[in-house]
Amino acid sequence: MRENDMLEKDEIFSKVLRAGRRTYFFDVRATRAEDYYITITESKKFTEEDGSFHFKKHKIYLYKEDFASFMEIMNEITSYVLNNKGEEVISERHQRDFKREYDNVDIEEAAKAASFTDVDFDDI
Repeated sequence: MRENDMLEKDEIFSKVLRAGRRTYFFDVRATRAEDYYITITESKKFTEEDGSFHFKKHKIYLYKEDFASFMEIMNEITSYVLNNKGEEVISERHQRDFKREYDNVDIEEAAKAASFTDVDFDDI
C-alpha cells in the first residue's frame, strides 16, 4: 500500500483550533482493526533570534474505552476554572494590552520610595 493511501485510511476526521502561538489538532484515526481513536496534538511555534522558527509538538492518544471518563474530567475541570476565575484571560503572555502595576510608576519616584536614607533616627 502506498504511503498516501495509508494517510487517507489512518486519518478519518480532523478539526483545528488555532490559539496564538499554539495550534491544537484533533484527529480521528483508525486502528488496523478499523476501530477509531482520537489524537490530540499541541503544536507550539518558537521563533529564534535570527528569525528562523521551529515547532514543538506534544501528542496524546485517547481510546474509546476512555472517552466517557475523559469527558467527565474535562467538563469538571473546565467548569471549576471558569467558575473560580471566569472567562477573562488575565495572563500577560495571552493579553497584549496587559500592563503590570509598575509599568505606570516613575522609576525615579520608585527609587526614592525604596530608599532608607530619609529616615530620621531622632524620631526613634
